This record gives sequence, C-alpha cells and structure tokens, in this order.
Amino acid sequence: MTSPSLDSLSDDVFIRSDLLGMLRAWQREAWVEYFRVPRRDFLLNATPGAGKTAYALSIAAELLARREIAAITVVTPTEHLKHQWAASALRFGIALDPSYRNAQGRASADFAGVAVTYAQVAAHPMLHRQRTEGRRTLVIFDEIHHAGDALSWGEAVREAFEPARRRLALTGTPFRSDTNPIPFVTYGEQLDGSRRSSSDYVYGYANALEDGVVRPVIFLAYSGEMSWRTRAGDEITATLGTPLTKEQVAQAWRTALDPGGEWVVRVLEAADKRLTEVRRGMPDAAGLVIAGDHEDARAYAALLRRITGQRPVVVLSDDPTASRKIGAFASSEDRWMVAVRMVSEGVDIPRLAVGVYATSISTALFFAQAVGRFVRARRRGETASVFVPSVPILLGFAAELEAERDHVLHPPSDAPEEDELAQAQRQRDTPDDLLAPSIEVLKASAHFDRVLYDGGEFGTATAPGSAEEEDFLGLPGLLEPSQVAHLLRQRQADQLRTRSVGPAMPATPGPGAPAPDDAAPPVSREALGALRKELNGLVGAWNHRTGQPHGVIHNDLRKACGGPPLPQATAEQIRARIDMIREWAIRR
Repeated sequence: MTSPSLDSLSDDVFIRSDLLGMLRAWQREAWVEYFRVPRRDFLLNATPGAGKTAYALSIAAELLARREIAAITVVTPTEHLKHQWAASALRFGIALDPSYRNAQGRASADFAGVAVTYAQVAAHPMLHRQRTEGRRTLVIFDEIHHAGDALSWGEAVREAFEPARRRLALTGTPFRSDTNPIPFVTYGEQLDGSRRSSSDYVYGYANALEDGVVRPVIFLAYSGEMSWRTRAGDEITATLGTPLTKEQVAQAWRTALDPGGEWVVRVLEAADKRLTEVRRGMPDAAGLVIAGDHEDARAYAALLRRITGQRPVVVLSDDPTASRKIGAFASSEDRWMVAVRMVSEGVDIPRLAVGVYATSISTALFFAQAVGRFVRARRRGETASVFVPSVPILLGFAAELEAERDHVLHPPSDAPEEDELAQAQRQRDTPDDLLAPSIEVLKASAHFDRVLYDGGEFGTATAPGSAEEEDFLGLPGLLEPSQVAHLLRQRQADQLRTRSVGPAMPATPGPGAPAPDDAAPPVSREALGALRKELNGLVGAWNHRTGQPHGVIHNDLRKACGGPPLPQATAEQIRARIDMIREWAIRR
C-alpha cells in the first residue's frame, strides 16, 4: 500500500518522535499511516517475527503522550504472552499488569494498563466493558483472529471493548476461513457474495525477507514406508506422500509420528545434525520439536536425550512453570525444547533456528504460527530449517509461505444440510480427527524426500545418512536468501548428474557377447512399483501447487518425455518423468 513517508511530515507532528529511531523502516511507515487520518480501528497484518509488538507499543506511547488515551488493555491468546507483552512495554516506559485477574475488579493505579487473555475477557465481558468505559482506553488485540475462535468469544470481545477510544488489531498469520466475523475488522463485499477482511497496513513475508527482517525458511521433507493395522484388522502399507485417501493420509501421518517408529528417530537425528551445522555460524542456535500431545512430547524428549546426550527442555500446557521454562530457555544455550502448543504462537525465542513439525494438526493457521517461531532474524544471513512429514497438505503450506491471506466470510448456503456437512468436514485446529478411528502402528521407516524453498523443490528421495541427504543438512547456517537458492540449485544439479551416470558399456561387444538389451539387468516389480509411487507423489504435489488435474499433468509429462501411459511405461521412462517434474518445480 502507498503511505506518506516520514519526510513528508514535520517532526512536530509527533510528541514521541524519539521512538522512531527504535523502529524498523516498515514500522515507521506503518506508524505514519496510523496517524495519517483519525480512525478508531486499525488492523495491522505483519508476518510473524516482523515486530508487531514494538510497533503497537510505540503507537500506545504516542497516544499516551498526546493524552488521547489514559489506559491500555492488551488482549493475548495465552497467559505466557501477557508477561511477554508486559516485559516489552517497559522498554517504551509503559507499565502493564500481566497478573491482573477478573476478581480484582479495578486495576492497580501503579500500572498504565493490563494484559488479559481472550478467555479472560469471555469469562466476564461486562467487567472489562466497565473498565473500558471508566477511562479513555486503547485496546491492543494480539492475534485478533482468536476473537473468531468461537462465536461467544467474538460477542464477548465486542461487548467488552465497543466503548474503547481506540482499537489496534494485530495479526501475523493467515486468517481463518469460516463464518464467524472477527470483531472490529472491516469486511468488503466481493463479487461472489462473500466478504473479505481489509487490513489498514500489510507487511508480508516476502517484504520482510527482502528487508532482512526475517530469515529464509528451508523445509526438509521426509517420507518413508508406513505400515499399520486398522480397527477392522486390515494391515495397510503405504508410502507417506503418495496419493492416498484422506483417511489413509491421516493414518500414515499418525504412523510416522509414532515415537516407537524409525521415522521419528531418523528425523530427530537429521534435525540435530542440521542444528550442529547451523551452530557453526549461530553458536546459541536452538531447536524446537512441536509435538501433538503430552505423551508424544515426553517420548520425543527421551529420544533427543539419547541422540544428543543432553536433556531437552519440555514445556507442556498444564505445567504451571511453563512461562518460566520458556524464559530460561530463551536466554540459555540449551540445544532443544519440546513443546505441545505453548510455543506455537507469539512466543519470542529469537535463537530458535531448527524445527521439527511432529504434530498432525493440519490447518494453514497453525502451520504458519508454528513456522513463525523460527523466522525472527537477529542479523542478516541467518537461516531457519523446518523438518516436516511429506504430507501433501503440509508441502502445500510450505510452498505457499509467502501467500497473504485475508479472512473470508462466505455467504450462507440455500441448503442448510450442505452447511451442516461442510461444518462437519471442516478441518479443525486439533489432531482429534486424525486419530480416529484408532490404529495399531506396525512399522515406520524414513527416507529424505526433498527440500522446499521459495516455491521450488530440490533434491531426490534418498536413504537417511546418504551423501545426498548430508548435502542438504550441511548447508551453511549463515546465508543470504539468494545464496540459499543458488546452493540448493547447485546441489540439485550435482545429484541429478550423479544419478544419471550409469555403468560404462563396452565400446564394441566381443564375439558371443549378449546384445545390449539382454545385458541390462531386469527391473523387479517392486522397484517399478516404487518408481510409479514416487511419480504419483510428485504429480500429487504438483496438483496441489498448480491446481492442474492429475491426468493433465501425466499427459504433459508424456508430451515432454515421450513414452506410453504410466502403467505401460518402463523404469527408464518413469525416471525421465520424475526428473522432468522436479525440473518444473525448480524453474517455476
């Protein structure tokens, strides 16, 4: 968006112009935009790690200095974030009470405001309305999309803060797509009848990456063969990432994440190797494993202790010392933390540089929140590495990291039954739907699948510990974004060149020597099936990325490489198509 520059406004416009020196360029531009015209509501959409907290507090300090407000209320998703906001506010000379409880009624006069959670507001909205009416109040909504978590929460937030003098809403992740309107957010009518949220200032990941505000994120995807037994007693074996039914994808995914299987062990080993490499340039770099539940978190922690010889920090949502543990970890040099959801959003641990997405939560919102924990840059050249299962929906999220999404309210359907069905099928921010029906995990192997970066795919499927995998795990931890892309392309080219070199053939067959066709070793049915699965998996990923039907992609590959349809294609023809679709991913 186009905003006036600071140069176009005189210094005497701002009372706290001293704050501008503390802000980044985008924050200063957004600061000017906020004060350009009088407005009661302002929505800032800035990528995780960009510095939304500092921006909001600088606005609050200016409004206090102008006496436009006399009090501040910060609303956060979690208890830990209340304390984080209070600590940050002190740098701007603002005292916030993070320990305020509804039972207190009036807040202490020692503070300029309070920090509360959305749940706290929903529990007693009239109390917070009375507090807001009593003083000229600025309300800062941290991750405003949480006000749409439930209709009752949205109603409570609206009731509590409708009288506020000013409201500043912040978000750094894709807005949810449902029918719950988010309070104090402006929606514009679309041609299809839907309503789309409108932000007053947007600072996306691509802009932040160009400015050196955030780190480039390298996604390392791991596949493998999964075997499980269903509740009906059927034994199923499938490769993670190949075309499967929705239920089979969920079951294969859950099998991969089982702490007793090989997949988790191999991925944690690879992630720890990557952390060691990153620490060559970032000595205090740390890793975070995001687990699905408490039981898995403890099991992953035990595996990490066996791999590293060090006890990782474990943070669970029901742990009363969780905030203290997070704070201590942030300032320590410990290698690893394992958490369930406590570190999924907003928590500021800038030294986190390596992550393992070991949960089956499959929403774009949660994935973006999780990745956001690793992107905060302290200096130029730092990179982030996130290890993920080769599940199409996650690979799609990784490929679309730079996409900027708005909240869309779809018009109600004429058929109530269809609305109920869509609601029942809507993916929720919980792994429960992926755990039912229950399964018995039999086996979970692992192999390195590919690297995703900046919308491209690099690497070829290979066993853990192979030279090809080490090529990517050994990428330097300090690289500019352009250097990351260059090195990935270089390693991809080297690997394809190595794999394309076959055994040397004699220049001239001697007497009685077999014909070249006879000399070629036969391809087993299993090997041919594995190649078909690999190609189908790549076609599925390309379908998710481009929207092209699978049949169209297969036909385009046949046109480019020649040969019959896939069931009749030879191993060499399938390999050519695999190389071709990977080349498409690099070029596009």
